[in-house]
Amino acid sequence: MPRGDGGAAHSMEMEVRWDLPPGRMVTADEGDGEVQPLWVSDGPATAGLWTRLRAEHARTGLWPLLLVPDPYDGEFRPWVSGALTHAPFSWAREVFPERMSSPASHDPAGLLAQWWTTYTTVDEEDDIVDNDEHLAVTAPFGKTWPGPAPSRETMTDPGQLAAEFATAFLGDGPLARLGLVAAASGAEALTAVGWAGPCNYDPDTAKFSAVVRDWEHRFGARVVAVGFSTLHLSVASPPADGREALLVAAEHFAFCPDNIWQGSSPYTLAAYAERITGAHRWDFWWD
Repeated sequence: MPRGDGGAAHSMEMEVRWDLPPGRMVTADEGDGEVQPLWVSDGPATAGLWTRLRAEHARTGLWPLLLVPDPYDGEFRPWVSGALTHAPFSWAREVFPERMSSPASHDPAGLLAQWWTTYTTVDEEDDIVDNDEHLAVTAPFGKTWPGPAPSRETMTDPGQLAAEFATAFLGDGPLARLGLVAAASGAEALTAVGWAGPCNYDPDTAKFSAVVRDWEHRFGARVVAVGFSTLHLSVASPPADGREALLVAAEHFAFCPDNIWQGSSPYTLAAYAERITGAHRWDFWWD
């Protein structure tokens, strides 16, 4: 995405070409206001426009995102909250692209193994649950990282499924706005925009992008929507049986432990695996 004054001009050019709704460039919350990683609409998104822009991605290089606000903030945080900056048609936001590394510099399998070890290790000073309770959460694997789940052949078109998910998502959350990010994929868009949703666990979003990019290849996952601390993916080839689902659940626990720790009862890997078996959407939330 072009930066500075050229970014605003480019956004207007896009409006002419694609008949975009009113919107503006977003200025990152760092530097001197020259970094503009995102165009965001002023009003709610429509599924038809998201689908059209997604289909045009190969030509334009712009990935569409459904942007969801913090439900406890009235100013559409982190995307458009706060005061206007000095730059015309621009907002300063809680996005930090210059703080991120590159997704290509991280090994997704290594990250998942590292995170798994961290979250299955008992901290005797801080943890409120004992070792046996920790082991029960991640049974049958306990503290042993089982390795990544195998790739699955994608029988469903990932793009079509993403479009269907976007339609359903907007039906449940009609206030989501449209965002456009210059990125090779939805996974890389998370880093390019400087999203900081998992920052309480790791401030470098590129690590999470690396894992999501791997899921794009292995499961036909596509990034559809992103919120203040949430991420929503469509999944063309989800786990089809209990064994596969347990391995994917282990990856999800390493990627976002709050999905299990603070998800739906019972708070165990096995119960979570049942819920994602055959599920064509993956939702993540970091506390």
